[in-house]
This record gives sequence, structure tokens and C-alpha cells, in this order.
Amino acid sequence: MRERLAGRTFAVAIGAVFMAVLFVAVPGSANAKYASFVIEADTGRVLHSVNADTRNYPASLAKMMTLYLVFEALKRGDLHMETELKVSARAERQPASRLGLRRDQHITVRDAILALITKSANDVATLVAEHLAGSEHDFARKMTAKARKIGMARTTFRNAFGLGNRGQLSTARDMATLALALIRDFPEQYSLFSTTRYTHGGRTYTNHNKLLTAYGGTDGIKTGYIRASGFNLVASVKRGETRLVGVVFGGKSAKQRNRHMVRLLKKGFQTLEQDAQEQAKPLAEANPSLEDMRDPTNRPPTGANQGWGIQVGAFTQQSNAWRVVAEVASVVPELLETGHTTVLPLIQKSGRQLFRSRIHGITRQQAYRACMTLERRQWQCMKVRISESSGRLAALRQ
Repeated sequence: MRERLAGRTFAVAIGAVFMAVLFVAVPGSANAKYASFVIEADTGRVLHSVNADTRNYPASLAKMMTLYLVFEALKRGDLHMETELKVSARAERQPASRLGLRRDQHITVRDAILALITKSANDVATLVAEHLAGSEHDFARKMTAKARKIGMARTTFRNAFGLGNRGQLSTARDMATLALALIRDFPEQYSLFSTTRYTHGGRTYTNHNKLLTAYGGTDGIKTGYIRASGFNLVASVKRGETRLVGVVFGGKSAKQRNRHMVRLLKKGFQTLEQDAQEQAKPLAEANPSLEDMRDPTNRPPTGANQGWGIQVGAFTQQSNAWRVVAEVASVVPELLETGHTTVLPLIQKSGRQLFRSRIHGITRQQAYRACMTLERRQWQCMKVRISESSGRLAALRQ
């Protein structure tokens, strides 16, 4: 009897040990969920999406938001590139990857930015957070608040550097949103993401983003890895006037992740090239009302029932604006029974010129139906009410 009880006790103990080992070992792989996302920066067109809204661990991709808040502080004048930041005991204790800073040392903001971009230094992320918010906890709250403000609806930050925390989660779509915000809001500082080498304290560090030298047109932005996330990457590639931003979560290795990202980006550029070739065909053959779409004198009068339109983007390049409005016209051809395509210039307060892609001269019902169709297909769409004034189109956002 005692032998039987002892055997059961031993079996239970072995089972408990096995479950404990399983509990420790599994999170490193079970929580690494694959996700990927590719978007055309100028148009907002989604070219690829798999599990784009699944929440995963961002790992060091979190440092992109840390850098966003640093760039904001520079813009406000709260920081300057040569401002010196003092290293705390907590920053010194942070695990690798790290710059190896010691307590009471100082590092300039410029060095801190480059260390975050290239070395992905955790000790630097902590000292930056403490300097800007007093504590890393409070800084993480600022990170989350900023994430919500710029449209990262499913992201929560718990620290400035990205090491494992069950509450620190993001998505592939949100990380693309953050990359686009960095490019849009801080073009001068964003150029630092193309830094391939950084030297500090006599040591030279190579940027972890190998696509900078391996894939033409890559100009940023960040890698990340912890066991619970797998190998993550956000990459931006610009060729001519076209920029794609790609995100991969859950790569099996750095090399596999990089190869996969390159395949996704290549496919994205090929899709755009094929679309451009298709649109280069005589549009009038597809629909006669497109033949004179660039002629501002050939517009039907706007009646009470046709005083509506849709806007499908605002672009820095007029050619992109015409390309997108033509693509949209082919997606919802029923609009062209009464509607006409147009591109309207807009001068912003900053002096920057944009070109708005619109289809006008349609009914309110057509506008709503068109936007529903386009949004289901991952296109941006805004309903506008149009009025004619002195031969020029004015739009009131609804």
C-alpha cells in the first residue's frame, strides 16, 4: 500500500515538474503569432494583410514610440541634440541589448537616438524615459496615450524598451501606423533611421536592420526580438515616388524574417507596377466618361440630387492622385453613370501642396454606397458634399 502511494506521489511530482517546465518553455514559442502587413504610404492602400489586427508582443519595436516622443520633445524645444542625459542606477541594470552605460555617466540626445536606432539599447531607452517623464512607468503611459492619438487602437505600452510584459501588446497594422507617423511628422529626424553604423566609447555598432544594405530603397526602420514574440521587423522602402511600409511579426529567425519581408515588399511593388500598366491603357475604352476627366470645362452642372462626391486620398504627387482616382473608378464603375473624376490642389498652411482625388456629381446614396464598397476593400474613402462656386469646386466634409 505504501509502495502504491509512494508511486502515485512520485508520478504526481513528475507530472508537476513536467507542467512547470512546459509552462516556462511554451510562452517563448506559443505566444509568437505570425502577422504581416504592407501598405502604400502615400495612398494608404493595403497591399498585403495577414493577422494584421492580432495583438502580439512588439519587442524592441516599442522603441519606435520611444523615439517618437523624443522627436516630439526636440520639436517642442524641451530637448536639443546636444542635451546631456544622466544615467540612473535603474538604467544601468537593464539587460541586453545595451550600450553598457554606468550610473552617473552622461550621454547626449543625439547619441541616445543613434543608440536606440542601431544598437536597440535598453539602458538608453530607460534613461530617455526617466528624463522625459520622471519614471519609466509614467513614460509608458505617455507612450500609450500617444498611440491612441495617432490611431494605434490596439496597442498598449508598459515600458520604453520592449522586453516581455504581458500587458505590452501591439499589432502589425498599428506598427505600420506608427512608422507612417514617424515619416510624416518628423522627416528630418526620420532620416536617422537609415544609419547603418554608430560609434560610441570606442566601439562601433551595426544597425540590426540588415535590409538597409540588402534591399534597395530601404531607409528604415526597426527590428525587435524576444522569445515570446519571435523576430519582428518594420521596414520602409522608397523607390521613386512610391514608399511601402511593411511589418512582420513572429519570424522564425532574423534571416527568415528578412527574406520574408523582401518577398512581401517585392510583391507589393509588382502589384503597383501591374496596376499602373493597366491604368496606362486608354481609359476611354473602358468607360467613355473618363475620356475627358482632366478637362475642367467638361463637368455637368451640379444638381440638387447630384451634389455629392467621394474623396479617396490626398497625395503629394499629382500623378499618384490621378492614378488612384482612376483605380477607384474601375472598382465602382456605377458611379461613372453620372459622376466625373477630378484632382483638386490644396495648399496647406505650412505651404505644402497636396492633390485630392475625387469623384463628384453623384447622389448622396451613391457616395455612401461607394465608400462602403471601397472601405471593405481597404481603400480610404470620405464622403463630401460639393457646391459649385465661380466655376471652382468647394467641398464640405460630412
